[in-house]
Amino acid sequence: MTPTPFGQTGLSVTRLGFGAMHFDGIESEDEVGRLLNGALDLGLNLVDTARGYGRSEERIGRHLSARRQDFVLSTKFGYGVEGVPDWTYDCVKQGVERALKLLRTDVIDIGHLHSCPLHILERGEVTQALADCVRAGKLRVAAYSGENAELAHALADERFGSVQCSLSLVDRANAARLPSPKGVLVKRALAGLAWARAQRPDDFCEGQYWDRWQALALPDFGLAWPDVALRFAAFQPGVSSLLLGTRSLANLRSAQQALAAGALPAELLRAVQQNWDRAGGPGWPGLV
Repeated sequence: MTPTPFGQTGLSVTRLGFGAMHFDGIESEDEVGRLLNGALDLGLNLVDTARGYGRSEERIGRHLSARRQDFVLSTKFGYGVEGVPDWTYDCVKQGVERALKLLRTDVIDIGHLHSCPLHILERGEVTQALADCVRAGKLRVAAYSGENAELAHALADERFGSVQCSLSLVDRANAARLPSPKGVLVKRALAGLAWARAQRPDDFCEGQYWDRWQALALPDFGLAWPDVALRFAAFQPGVSSLLLGTRSLANLRSAQQALAAGALPAELLRAVQQNWDRAGGPGWPGLV
């Protein structure tokens, strides 16, 4: 878990980061503290959260503020500020202030617009709000989290220093837009564990992932599917770090071991590509 440069931002991140979206349902603060501190103890130096992840920001502030120098902190804005319309300049500025207080920090390393619609991005005011927060020293890097045309817009906008997007065996629309000189975080690499589900899930994204997995019909490569999925996503050109959302330190350890094996063999990647093309994968859009 040696940190490497995060694009041209001046930050360095480990190849595996912790996605702090799944522990909001844990009621025990001791358990949350063990999970967050355990992730850092394993050597991960990136923690990603969002306004929309329930108590996540507040809990990170509570349990990790004393270790703030040990990790790169990433969160997301644009909505959910009481009394202020979503996706406005004031909403972003006040959202940053709110996050700083909850996270108990003077500066947030990476601040994303969280799935902001394209027509709002094109107006420019929310991106300018992030840029102004960077100039004020409240953010180090202005970033965008999302897919498809919105992601392409963010990659072309010099005010964004990094992006976050989905990338997996069944969701590769964004891979064609990478690599980029910007820092790149990828999420949803495990695609809802589509290979482990006997029936199609009701959730929209996970249902689509399941459909795509059936269509891919990948052969058995003699490796555990989570290891294949993680190595596939983490070693795509341009990817800086893979975010794994989990409530289990054992899952983080397993992911570390998988990534330590490095990129997948070329012959395996060729087989994946052949099945992707055969199943119509190039026509599949990124899922939000």
